[in-house]
Amino acid sequence: MARYVFITGGVVSSLGKGLASAALGALLQARGFSVRLRKLDPYLNVDPGTMSPFEHGEVFVTDDGAETDLDLGHYERFTGVAARMTDSVSSGRIYSTVLEKERRGDYLGKTIQVVPHVTNEIKEFLKVGDDEVDFMLCEIGGTVGDIEGLPFFEAIRQFSHDKPRGECIFMHLTLLPYLAASGELKTKPTQHSVKELQSIGIAPDILVCRSEHPIPDKEREKIALFCNVRRDAVVAAYDLNSIYEAPLAYHAQGLDQAVLDAFNISPAPQPELSKWEDVQDRVNNPEGAVNVAIVGKYTQLEDAYKSIKEALTHGGMSNRVKVNVEWVDAEVFDHEDAAPHLEGYHAILVPGGFGERGTEGKIKAAQFARERKVP
Repeated sequence: MARYVFITGGVVSSLGKGLASAALGALLQARGFSVRLRKLDPYLNVDPGTMSPFEHGEVFVTDDGAETDLDLGHYERFTGVAARMTDSVSSGRIYSTVLEKERRGDYLGKTIQVVPHVTNEIKEFLKVGDDEVDFMLCEIGGTVGDIEGLPFFEAIRQFSHDKPRGECIFMHLTLLPYLAASGELKTKPTQHSVKELQSIGIAPDILVCRSEHPIPDKEREKIALFCNVRRDAVVAAYDLNSIYEAPLAYHAQGLDQAVLDAFNISPAPQPELSKWEDVQDRVNNPEGAVNVAIVGKYTQLEDAYKSIKEALTHGGMSNRVKVNVEWVDAEVFDHEDAAPHLEGYHAILVPGGFGERGTEGKIKAAQFARERKVP
């Protein structure tokens, strides 16, 4: 049976829960364990397939045709484990399933409630495939305190209670803001975030603290004391030049060891990190550079083309070349000549989109590439 790691976030959104989950999965793999990663999103859309790229970024499509959150792309890229339809769920899908069962009479006329019916449905989702891997990493979207996320937090609380002791742990990502005026990191937002989590019955075992500055020992000890976690379970997460440095950076900070300690796995296999050391070397020491223009209609939000950009990055790493991506708004070409904007690029990429807006501009970009023989 799999051991479960539930990853939650606090203070602010977009802290990098998906990246931390993917990096942790890669580190556990490096120690010889098998992993699967999942995303539970609190929004009421059944899936992100109909959501505007400006709302949610890229829709990542799995091999079995599911339209999912872009974090599943991170999971695949870092672990090589192909994501499946059963690795992504939203509040909308959960409620839809519960209501379908109610209409069929599956509940035998009972009053349908968030607890236990919605939470039970979430728990059933979590159980799928738990006999296939050593670790199941489950990321809860949103931020603790969001009203729409409460059923998911309640479900994982119940799930950990149902499981034998020592089979579930909780990892919480927070932000340590830096106040330039006083020249110090502030721990209070993290304390409040953990307090909010504890108020719904979840006590984090590991804290991952995002920070732009080194975390002094004094602040680390303060966080451990007031958040009721071990000092070596307070893991620093600093800004990186490349997301592909994350596994080595998290290993250096002791994240994988903190997870193994929380599960009392000792002695643990030593990690084989040569693959990630090679990746970091290729990222930091390229032997050349190419400039690629991406001509699209959602360029105001780069996450709309996440997999495309990462594919270019992977191609660069494979060939020891740095890929400089420039975003070009296709609509500019509706009233301007393409040539001044596209001169000097080694290649031009024109991704797809929906609707008529920007179509003429993308056609002009393709025409420029064809006539100038630019790949």
